[in-house]
Amino acid sequence: MEECLIDIVDLSKVYKLYNQPLDRVKEVVSISKRKYHKDFHAVDNISFNVKRGETVGIVGKNGSGKSTLLKMIAGVLAPTSGKIEVNGNVSALLELGAGFNGDLSGIENIYLNGTLLGYSKEYVDSSVDSILEFADIGDFVYQPVKTYSSGMFVRLAFAIAININPEILIVDEALSVGDMRFQQKCYRKIREVKKTGTVLFVSHDTGILASFCDRIIWMDEGKIFKEGRPDKILDEYQAFMSYDIKEMQAVTVYNSNEEQTPEVISALSGETRPQTFGNGDGNFETVRLINEESGKESSIVAGGDKVCIDFTIKMHKDVDMPIFGFTLKDALGNTVIVTNTHFEKVKLEPLKKNQIYRYQFKLEFPYLRNGKYSLDIALATGTYQAHEQIQWINDVLIIVVRDPRPYQEGRGYLVPPGIKFEEVQ
Repeated sequence: MEECLIDIVDLSKVYKLYNQPLDRVKEVVSISKRKYHKDFHAVDNISFNVKRGETVGIVGKNGSGKSTLLKMIAGVLAPTSGKIEVNGNVSALLELGAGFNGDLSGIENIYLNGTLLGYSKEYVDSSVDSILEFADIGDFVYQPVKTYSSGMFVRLAFAIAININPEILIVDEALSVGDMRFQQKCYRKIREVKKTGTVLFVSHDTGILASFCDRIIWMDEGKIFKEGRPDKILDEYQAFMSYDIKEMQAVTVYNSNEEQTPEVISALSGETRPQTFGNGDGNFETVRLINEESGKESSIVAGGDKVCIDFTIKMHKDVDMPIFGFTLKDALGNTVIVTNTHFEKVKLEPLKKNQIYRYQFKLEFPYLRNGKYSLDIALATGTYQAHEQIQWINDVLIIVVRDPRPYQEGRGYLVPPGIKFEEVQ
């Protein structure tokens, strides 16, 4: 049985909100015990656990309770009610500069943070060289941290958090401040922590969450709204953040998948029906992937194949400014390709009510490594900057990619064709 490092049961954090400061005094001296405040449930009776080796992403709009939850797990805030059981040493990168004394130098803050985290001076002495090497802020480490830029701040804070060998690492959006090279350095280090410990990750970057996380917890108004695998949660979360859509509806779209070998049938088994959202002014009736060479529909594709995404849509209202688009994603939900008629500079005529239209996106399929990929398709109206979704369908097609070249583990997702290597005299 996997070891549970974090166990949370019926956890709540309630703040008292007063209309004016004097109401606090009135409430204290009130003989009738009258309440002058309103209760605000920043975290409202939630329960979950995290096992060793698991990376959990936490998403939600601002004010949903993410940061409050992490602070309680880190021991910065005390819960109002419920239980938090943490089995392992915790290192938390929360608000930028939390735990730092601005008047002290960087090196002094390393020892201060080590003391706050419960480590001996001897342990910090043994770690300080690796912390300084990771932070890479040069002689600024001897200057007061109040003179640091936000990027230098996060470099030092993360270097301290990651180099004390935590069993539980908590990161709350702080890495968005650092430059790209430092972010990549941090993510490599986080992967090392994942091998032996647990990572709790708050970020609005769904690509990072899809790559790193085994599970996503979606918080809304202090409660856990949904929980599950990244590929099941992040699509709906993105729709919610973009269009205020919380619940998607299951939809049936025709695609016959004529070429279904045993390999494809196995790969597609267990797939749920695609989900959709939009205003319903039109709906996709068929979506198919067609190999142009054979002219047949297929679920199997290889890099370099000329294919077309063939679809029909029935309109229920007139649409003056249509935009069609599609997205290709890997098994984790990372976006591999995204395009639309706006990007491709295609001028579309208005769509008329009660008419059925057929279109095709034609492309040479990219050289991707073997695996399953999913296709989203969408129709919107308006401009790219300001539009309304008519229908967006997640995972309308599941595509099996077979690279005809010998497969090697560790290749990137996109493998360019025809790479040559030669010595230059």
